Amino acid sequence: QPGQSWWPCNCTMAVCVENNTVQLFPVICEPPPKPTCANGLAPVQVLDDDQCCWHWECDCYCTGWGDPHYMTFDGLYYSYQGNCTYVLVEEINKTVDNFGVYIDNYHCDARDAVSCPRTLIVRHETQEVRIATVELNTLQVEVTVNKQTVALPYKKFGVSIYESGINHVVEIPELKMNVSYNGLSFSIRMPYSLFGNNTQGQCGTCNNNTADDCRLPNGNIAENCETMADHWQIVDPSKPQCSPGLIPTKSPGTTTGQPCKESSICKLILGSVFEKCHAVVNPDRFYAACVFDSCALPSLDLECSSLQIYAAICADQNVCIDWRSHTNGVCSYECPKHKEYRACGPSKEMTCKSSQQNETAVKQVEGCFCPNGTMLYDSGVDVCVNTCGCVGLDMIPREFGERFTADCQDCICLEGGNGIVCEPHKCPSQNKQSCNGNGFYEVNEVNPEDSCCPIVTCKCNTSLCTTESPKCTLGFEVYSYIPSDQCCPVYECVPKRVCVHQNAEFLPNSSVFVDKCQNCFCTNEVNVSTQLNVISCEHVPCDTYCEPGYERQSVEGECCGKCVQTKCIIHTSQSSNLILSPGEFVKDPYDNCTIYSCTSLQNQLISSTSEITCPAFNAESCKSGTITFLPNGCCKTCVPLDSPTPCSVREREDFIVYKNCRSVERVVMTECEGTCGTFSLYSVEANSLEHSCSCCREAKTSTRKVELKCPSGHSIQHKYVYVESCSCQDTHCNIPQSSEPLSLEENKESTSTPTASEAISLTTK
Repeated sequence: QPGQSWWPCNCTMAVCVENNTVQLFPVICEPPPKPTCANGLAPVQVLDDDQCCWHWECDCYCTGWGDPHYMTFDGLYYSYQGNCTYVLVEEINKTVDNFGVYIDNYHCDARDAVSCPRTLIVRHETQEVRIATVELNTLQVEVTVNKQTVALPYKKFGVSIYESGINHVVEIPELKMNVSYNGLSFSIRMPYSLFGNNTQGQCGTCNNNTADDCRLPNGNIAENCETMADHWQIVDPSKPQCSPGLIPTKSPGTTTGQPCKESSICKLILGSVFEKCHAVVNPDRFYAACVFDSCALPSLDLECSSLQIYAAICADQNVCIDWRSHTNGVCSYECPKHKEYRACGPSKEMTCKSSQQNETAVKQVEGCFCPNGTMLYDSGVDVCVNTCGCVGLDMIPREFGERFTADCQDCICLEGGNGIVCEPHKCPSQNKQSCNGNGFYEVNEVNPEDSCCPIVTCKCNTSLCTTESPKCTLGFEVYSYIPSDQCCPVYECVPKRVCVHQNAEFLPNSSVFVDKCQNCFCTNEVNVSTQLNVISCEHVPCDTYCEPGYERQSVEGECCGKCVQTKCIIHTSQSSNLILSPGEFVKDPYDNCTIYSCTSLQNQLISSTSEITCPAFNAESCKSGTITFLPNGCCKTCVPLDSPTPCSVREREDFIVYKNCRSVERVVMTECEGTCGTFSLYSVEANSLEHSCSCCREAKTSTRKVELKCPSGHSIQHKYVYVESCSCQDTHCNIPQSSEPLSLEENKESTSTPTASEAISLTTK
């Protein structure tokens, strides 16, 4: 109708005037003034609602790197060292269900002084995406959605996840935003038109004004963002012990507290390598972060993350920096053999399946790309191809129309459809063999001409044989052989050409132990009846000589017996030897006062030396008598010539020795001495001789004690008999055959009358 208007094409309005007349009015757009973004990045052109004209906006761009350092949406730089899960960005006024980006940090230093990012978390409606670092200070990450590991690219329920160079990107097209993470750094890009003045968290408020970036959850503004960052902690039951972040000094030092030496890597940021980006992106905050990281964690090369994020922002601003080759290998990055490294490549690499670039992705990224002249087959198939054809599960590129066999399927690569069409591989028929016979079994062998069509053959497996090997007797061994037309062996027992003795085998010319009395060896001669080698033996020669006092006696297990001592061997004072049999007493040839004896006690020979102790003798007192020896040939005595000596007590002093213990001083001892009458008369009544024999002996005695000193040093008490009085008594002297002191016993048949001087004492040495 006249007066009505419509838009027949972009930015042109048509108005119906009258009489089928249409007047066109093009919309004229005047270029708006270009603003300066607080974050230092270039503003972007955004279409107006009429989709004709455009205006400038500063994108909400937040990034974090290192241990860690943050730049808010409005470009405010700060460092924070907390070790919990924190809110990076959420909406102040919720417009999107369950939306937010979060970071999980942990202490990556043994001193708990600095933190590093561990997991980046993106939530959107029903999905939670986690990009977790696999190993510290590496670009290896793992992607899960709702706690399930997923393969990339992933696209579901409005969320897309893909690889872009060294980064993993989570994109939400509906919100025109993307989040990238590579294990060392993260970046969040959001449109100002959808999120301006409506963000909060550690990334601050996106409004192109740094004054309110340190916003707390209650809406107040903190004094600094380090303090603010603590308040955006998320309660995580898996991390019960969280500590507040540390506010680093402007000039960090080493672990010893000394000023840190400037890193040569960090100097590249201010040097000529990045010089062409200095005018576009201010390098100061990246340099400060690099110096801090090199001092706080010098062993982890975290300064590379500052250069990496600075180069990434420069590339986003269309300034490409090829910086890694200037780090002397410290920040090198290796690519797979089929790809090559580029400092600036497409954020989404062109593939055979799709070549469209994502509008919200950064323009250029570093990473590994297919070499020039080749193309990535598909975003989910990491194969570079010269021409776009097919790539199967074997990851081998095929051209259209190419026929091939894979997994025993006959396939062809076709353009369109699923690309590869396969059918089961057909094998030619073959004559099957009969595998009868013990030990044979049927087996399928690989056909060298066609690996999918096995060849059926008969194989021999001796473990299937039922014939058991016999047990051969000693000296024989099992011999087996397999006939040419059989599988299982035939067994026989054959001689081993050895000697056998006492359940043992001996090789020819080796010694054979029969017994100690024979030297035996195994010969090469074979016994015809036993088929065993013959053992030859010779008797061992024996030595029959034994030392004096020893006799050779048979000993069990000994072939020549053994010299065994059967007599006592006594060395006299004159260096001569006496050989005594057990029970034999012999006087010293040169000393009648010394007596040697030999006894056998419990099969042991014991030799002893005894010395006769004589009574005291005074030759001066024997003037009226004759000096003579007693019958023992050792002690002297005085024999009166005419008048008898009455029986009386006589004293003497001498040492007492008992069991090798001796009195300290001489002891007074008494003895009976004198003559008594003896006679032999004929009795008419008895018609025989009557005898009378009396001896001068003790009539009264007492017991006395004396202390004896022993060789070991201790003392013992010893009792001895002291004679009080003597008298003549009818007795008989009896000397026992022992080494004990002599005793006097009554005997009416005695015919001798010994005097008191004949009583002697024997002391055993």
